This record gives sequence, C-alpha cells and structure tokens, in this order.
Amino acid sequence: MRKTSAALATLSLALVALTGCATAPAFSGAACDRDAATSGIDDIATITGDVGETPDVELFTPVGAQKSSFSDVVVGDGLALTSPTQSAVIEFALYSGKTGESVAGTAFDEEQAQLVSIDYWAQRVPAFGKALECATEGSRVLSVISPEDFGAQNLAGFGLGEDDPVVAVFDVVKVFPSKAQGAPQYNDASGMPTVVRAADGRPGIIVPDSAAPTDLVVQTLIKGDGEKVADDDTVLVNYTGVTWADKAVFDSSWDGGATPFDLTALIPGMTQGLVGQTVGSQVLIVVPPELGYGEAGSGAVPANSTLVFVVDILGTDPPAAPAQ
Repeated sequence: MRKTSAALATLSLALVALTGCATAPAFSGAACDRDAATSGIDDIATITGDVGETPDVELFTPVGAQKSSFSDVVVGDGLALTSPTQSAVIEFALYSGKTGESVAGTAFDEEQAQLVSIDYWAQRVPAFGKALECATEGSRVLSVISPEDFGAQNLAGFGLGEDDPVVAVFDVVKVFPSKAQGAPQYNDASGMPTVVRAADGRPGIIVPDSAAPTDLVVQTLIKGDGEKVADDDTVLVNYTGVTWADKAVFDSSWDGGATPFDLTALIPGMTQGLVGQTVGSQVLIVVPPELGYGEAGSGAVPANSTLVFVVDILGTDPPAAPAQ
C-alpha cells in the first residue's frame, strides 16, 4: 500500500502526452443509467477532498486490471454528459496502478481550467470516454484502465511498464448543455427561414425563395431562462450559418463541439443579434451584407451575401478550449 502525494503535476490538457485514434463512445441516447455500467471498484482507493479540488488519493497497490472499469465515487446532481461533443470542465489525476505514484494531472484550478468533451478523451484513451459517458456535473469518477486499453505508446510516454495498469480520478466540475433549453417561441414574420431540429438539437435551416430582408432580423426561437448576454461577453454557442442566396451551410460547430464567441470580435450583425438574449435560448439571425462580410466576403461566403444563423446560447464566460 502506498499513499500518493496530493501535489499533482500541473499540466495543460492540450499538452498531456496521450495519443490514440479511437472515436467517441456510441451513446444510446439522452437516457443514462450509470448504475448499470459502474463496477464497484471503490475499495481500491481512499479518495478525500472536494470535487474540483486536488484529491488526496491513497491507492491499495498493486491494482489488478485485466479489464478496464469505472465507478462513481461522488455522484453530482448537475447536467449529464449525454453527447460526445458536449463541452465540460473536467479535472483529472493519473496514477500508476503498480506503485500508486502520481503520473500526471491538471491543476484543479478554476483559473487554469479548459473546455473538453468526451470525444476529446475517447480519442486519446477510449476507456476514459466510456468512464465519462453520462457522468453528471459535480461527480468524481474513479477509473482503472488495463495496460492493453491504455496503450503501449501511452504507457511508454508516461514512463510506465508495459504491464502497468493506470488509475484515473476525474472530477466533472462543470457541464454545459449541448443545445438550447427553454420555452419554444411563436414568430409570425412572413418570408423568414424555417428551422427544424434533429433529436440532438442540430438545426436544419430552410431558406425561402423570396427576396432576403434588407435589415437585420432577429427571432428568438427558444427562450432560455439564463442570464442576459452583454455586448462584451464571451458566449459558448452551437451555431449553423447558411447563405440566403445559395441556401448552403458555410459554417457550423455541430460536428466539432460548441465554440466560444467573443462578442467584441464578431461581425456586427451577429453581435447585435445576440446581445440581450438569455442563456439557454436559440436565436435566428438574418444578417444583411453591410452588417456581415460586405463587399469583401469571407472564405466560403461570397461578396454581398445575406447570412442566416441559428445560434444556441449555452453559457457565458467559458474557459478556453484546448488545442486538438
């Protein structure tokens, strides 16, 4: 038995030397049953400290791990991670299953926190992704990863032996919703685009054949009950943008995960459309060329394009997302 130091290495998630090529776990839907998946491995360790603060971990080594497993040490009552690309703040600590020594970890510091997703973790170590699927905000998850699942390259990168299991402690500090959550709103403006939604919230935008409006148009499609967005905020959003003329998507965050928007750095029409909206809302914004990219255009957006955005406002002042 060996007691590890509580002073874990402070690492940026973007610099953790984990490699992998797996995809995110296959989610069965929004309904989550963690009890059916957890394995009751709590007796391999004593873990103290509050969720979100550096844990004090005593491992009863050596830890055997013929297969990877996980267990919820603390179950939070916040939002659940029900989508592979859903944004969250997750602190972690890694230990050698043989010696109990600390291998790596994040700072467990709000000022240094970063946004990650289950997909981020699953691409590095699939067992990590599985352990986090459907975990709730405020939870602490204990996971044991077999040497085979952790991978020979990862083991070597951390100076571990080829038969060394890895023990991970994950703190799910903050979970952002993956889509707008609020009350549907009625809009009766004629000649405007229609929005349909998939089960995961992804919007489809149907642009009419009529002429585009010449002024900025903002419609609240779903009204959230969160705080109001200010003009100097950074907001976390999922969005899709199409051009009115081509009716084609030129940009979307839905495949890669939510995006932080600094409202002071956006095109004027987008900023004007979002300021005053509430977190949890979904907003349709039709931007005329002079409030968009104008005569210059931008990338896939032709010159003098009227733009149509559907934006889900998921939160304000989010941490930065790690480099991929």
